[in-house]
Amino acid sequence: MKEKIKNVDQLAVAAIRSISIDVINKANSGHPGTALSAAPALFELYKDFIVSNPEEPNWINRDRLVLSCGHASALLYTMLHMCGFKVTLDDLKNFRQLNSITPGHPEVGLTPGVDASSGPLGQGIAEAVGMAMAETILASKYDQKLYNHYTYCICGDGCLEEGISQEAIQYAGFQKLNKLILIYDKNNVTLDGDLAQSSVENTKARFIADDWNVIEVDDGNNLNKIKQAILKAHDCINKPSLIITKTIIGYGSAFEGTSKVHGAPLGEEDGKYAKKMYGYNYPEFTIPQEVYNLFKDTFIKRGKKAYNDYQVSLNEMRKLDPHTYKKLMDFSTNNLDGYLNEQHLAMDEVAKEATRVSSQKVLNYYHNLLPNLVGGSADVAGSVKTSLKDGVTYTPNTRYGTNINWGIREFLMVAASNGMLLHGGLRTYCGCFLIFSDYAKSAIRMSALMKIPQIYLFSHDSIAVGEDGPTHQPIEQLAALRSIPNLYVFRPCDAKETYASYRLALESTKTPSAIILSRQGLPLLKNSSNYDDVKKGGYIVSKEDGKKLDLTIIATGSEVSLAIDVKNVLKEKGLFVRVVSMPCQELFNLQDEKYQESVLGKDYNKRVSIEMESSFGWYRYAKTCIGIDKYGASGKADEVINDYGFTKEKIAERIINSIK
Repeated sequence: MKEKIKNVDQLAVAAIRSISIDVINKANSGHPGTALSAAPALFELYKDFIVSNPEEPNWINRDRLVLSCGHASALLYTMLHMCGFKVTLDDLKNFRQLNSITPGHPEVGLTPGVDASSGPLGQGIAEAVGMAMAETILASKYDQKLYNHYTYCICGDGCLEEGISQEAIQYAGFQKLNKLILIYDKNNVTLDGDLAQSSVENTKARFIADDWNVIEVDDGNNLNKIKQAILKAHDCINKPSLIITKTIIGYGSAFEGTSKVHGAPLGEEDGKYAKKMYGYNYPEFTIPQEVYNLFKDTFIKRGKKAYNDYQVSLNEMRKLDPHTYKKLMDFSTNNLDGYLNEQHLAMDEVAKEATRVSSQKVLNYYHNLLPNLVGGSADVAGSVKTSLKDGVTYTPNTRYGTNINWGIREFLMVAASNGMLLHGGLRTYCGCFLIFSDYAKSAIRMSALMKIPQIYLFSHDSIAVGEDGPTHQPIEQLAALRSIPNLYVFRPCDAKETYASYRLALESTKTPSAIILSRQGLPLLKNSSNYDDVKKGGYIVSKEDGKKLDLTIIATGSEVSLAIDVKNVLKEKGLFVRVVSMPCQELFNLQDEKYQESVLGKDYNKRVSIEMESSFGWYRYAKTCIGIDKYGASGKADEVINDYGFTKEKIAERIINSIK
């Protein structure tokens, strides 16, 4: 039925929908379905609730909005344009075009007003959980005037089918994140058809079971009902809130309510039909001034006032407590310059220990140094050694806690920690076994894509895990991590390199780091580096004994000391061997060719790599690559290692045979 526009609110919603249609039609690409069904909810959020300043889009006390169903990005970009962010009509017309600021899915740091990159369904919910957690932690550390905001998240049916959504829902309910509000656009359609073909879930019961406050809106076009629902969510003081809005996908289209409108432009004819249904009689990409004025008098006015009031509070703090003011401002970004001791830890007090043990020492050292360092593990703190000895556990009653017990939820742990970093003010770390990095791989990739300096602590790094067998022995995980662009992967050989890995990870502001740790004890090497050489990614840890260089062995982690032992065996056979420790391939690749050759030697054919993982990727550096390209086995660690040929005698024999 054709609608009649009765007031400026209805005109604005019609404009949002119509411009979203234009945006997608012009690109001949995009997802109109949710953009049209969720428009009233997003309108209501920006008109009456969200506190943000389009002139200062990164203001730290703004409300956050995560579009978990990132395929509806045309809707978000249209809203940002109307609300005064630096997203122009020309930017809208360049939707999904190369080098535009309006890409197919939201990208943080590219589009003003976008708080998180999203699109892999469900991750946005977990990112929002992390943002809400960050707000509670920072509010406990500072005056509530300085950190006091809401986190909103828009999701769809697909987001709630992804497994990560359940991890996030459970944890948010457990932590009583009452300033987290999730708006569920329930249109009952996915890309392949009706939701009913893949789900019979009672979503309300699911959220109630996890201790959420659930509010239902039976008509997703009714602005007053949406507004009242959000107000009820604000009134809830001890639970996160879910607002279920029942909507029609592709509302207004001749094909509304079907999967045909999910991921394909409406086209000119159906676009005109939909606009007619809205009662919107304006040319393409035309927005009435009344709509701009509406957001100017509501969203923009509210946001600027809140921002100016915030500056007053900041100035008061600067006068009364300059030390805390400086700390707050410094930590509002991910930059830790000025808070890391200039002198590096020597880490030479131990003869032999597992790098996971060294890691715990360094982690606690930095926890005492950095009051904004928080993190935890996926229920393996005792094994990965991630507990902060002086830290309190983060709970609803101890929001100042820095130890986070994530439970057995690797994917949530990483995605929510991404949200904490996106929020600003904290530095985070996540811990689990290397083998289970696979559970979190998509979120690890997102941290690299979003250029946030997440720190991953992955222990039990090889077949030396032993009796737990092939299900717990990583083989391909290191190669997979190294294949992710903009991710530093450190595999330290001893306590000194472990410290260096931490220091470099904390110095980073745009690149996440994975520090790979051993379960078994590793000797402290005489010539290993505690910073400068590790910063170069690879270096000579044991020089050849003769004047000529017969062979270079490149190794990482526990295999560096093994390589030195192999070198001594080969020396007895008349070969002069150099051993290179390469804790971080990514940093080594950044060095110039002259340095790389000075470390590896000029002759590619005289290089051998040793790593108790997949050999994939090592042929870039060496002709002969000794690794493990099959699954591990259950047994005592020493026996498994011997069976797989990682002893000095067996490797020396393989090397001799390879160079004959």
